[in-house]
Amino acid sequence: MLLHAQITDRGGLGNLVDTTLPWFGVLIPLLLTGALWRRSAVAAVALLLPAGVWLALFGGLLVDKSQPGGDLTVVTHNVGAANPDPAGTARALAASGAHLLALEELTPQARPVYEKELAEAYPHHTVRGTVGLWSRLPLADTRPVDLETNAGPLADTIPAAAELAENRALRTTVATDRGPLVVYVAHLGSVRVFPRNGFWTDSRDRGARALAKAVAAEENERLILLGDLNGTTDDRAFTGLTAHLRSAQEAAGEGFGFSYPAAFPMVRIDQVLVRGVQPRRSWVLPATGSDHLPVAAGISW
Repeated sequence: MLLHAQITDRGGLGNLVDTTLPWFGVLIPLLLTGALWRRSAVAAVALLLPAGVWLALFGGLLVDKSQPGGDLTVVTHNVGAANPDPAGTARALAASGAHLLALEELTPQARPVYEKELAEAYPHHTVRGTVGLWSRLPLADTRPVDLETNAGPLADTIPAAAELAENRALRTTVATDRGPLVVYVAHLGSVRVFPRNGFWTDSRDRGARALAKAVAAEENERLILLGDLNGTTDDRAFTGLTAHLRSAQEAAGEGFGFSYPAAFPMVRIDQVLVRGVQPRRSWVLPATGSDHLPVAAGISW
């Protein structure tokens, strides 16, 4: 566990270990049970090392770090292209009271439903391709962000209109009473497990690098990244992002804040990452019709 960053990434092994790292702690009580069953004091004492390493890595996440107050509440949710109840999902998200609501995996069919259901609570919104931001505050300077989803020789053959329709990230500026707040909404490429090639993360990793480059170039001090990153903040692919942003869950949450899959959450791939603002709370919202859980955070200046 301590040397997980040194594990080779051939076949995506390193990424897979990074993603599932918290679950290595499950092995410790199992091994302890075996040691006690065999009445091996040496084995039991030896388990103190991995137990200590796990606690050093993740023990801080188990403590409730939430604080009262907060100027803005933000929510991000991959609403799911196959969501059978987009209207119900929209109403549930509006009921959260969020000031900013980021949605990923919007489809052309579901988008009008979200726009209708969220119109009263959120007078301002912007959509670029499959991602959107609904806001109680005015928005400006919105533009798509190129995640380099399409790469290789065929990338130049894709029409601009088709590329915009498939756009998976946007950048906008929220006008607050404390000054401008830059917000990114992103949905990085999916990961796949193949029998011959292992854990495939190429598309996601390209997007992570492109997003990190865009964030690093931002001059505005206050910035929030909301979205489905298809990876955890422990993953080496996000080093460029975590060098500039910090996780609201790690700073102000309780527990791991797992968000996927909704039926039995095992990883936190839906993220609220911030710079120049103070996370006060971070939590997971109840399930909707999506295969992801919505995640929320309260921030202050």
